[in-house]
Amino acid sequence: MLKKERQAHILQQINIHNKVLSSDLSVQLNVSEDTIRRDLQDLDEEGKLTKVHGGALSKSFHFTIQNQNIYQHVEKKIIAHKAVKLIKDGMFVILSGGTTIRELVKLLPPDLNATFITPSIPIALELLEHPNAEVIFIGNKLMKNAQMAVGAAVVQKLTEVKADICFLGTNSIDPENGITDLEWEIIEVKKAMIQAAKKTVSLAISEKLNTTQHLQVCKIEDVDIIITELNPSEALLQQYKQKDLLIM
Repeated sequence: MLKKERQAHILQQINIHNKVLSSDLSVQLNVSEDTIRRDLQDLDEEGKLTKVHGGALSKSFHFTIQNQNIYQHVEKKIIAHKAVKLIKDGMFVILSGGTTIRELVKLLPPDLNATFITPSIPIALELLEHPNAEVIFIGNKLMKNAQMAVGAAVVQKLTEVKADICFLGTNSIDPENGITDLEWEIIEVKKAMIQAAKKTVSLAISEKLNTTQHLQVCKIEDVDIIITELNPSEALLQQYKQKDLLIM
């Protein structure tokens, strides 16, 4: 495989999953980790990703209120338009972080009266722009890469919450392996979010379907609804329907 082809694959993976590991890329591309590290260094110097120990992060992972560098922006807006229909007046809603969740918040009707609970700094800031939203930020130690509060105090606070619905930004989802991710501390928080809500909604662009990371957030049976940009009748989604999930 040519260098340009390798680097195109790396950028595709990092845009889909926000973070990549050198060891995983080495296996996928059948090259040494030294080769991958050189590729990551080159892409970092070109400003296309952020190289970190053991892998790299997407530039969009460091999003701010002003940042419009969002991968698959159109698709994420479609997902947000579907998801916002599930939020009603008086609800208590848990939101994880991520650019798809951000698009959801931007679409909330101005007259909506609901309470939103989140450990994500960017999502909390976006919610502050909403005229009628009650915003509860659950804070503790901040994970800088994800701009999200993590740790035992966050998990403990979430055990005290009885929410109507949880919207989960999803890294990878698979009908057999459920929702998976790479960051242990974020996974612990997401597990607590799921336990704190009556319903769990996975928001995922279709490129994240049928992909698996190393650490499990939850089993597929713990998810109630999956929302993608696809029409629910698409063949790619049928195996999720067979798991008795509502597909939107």
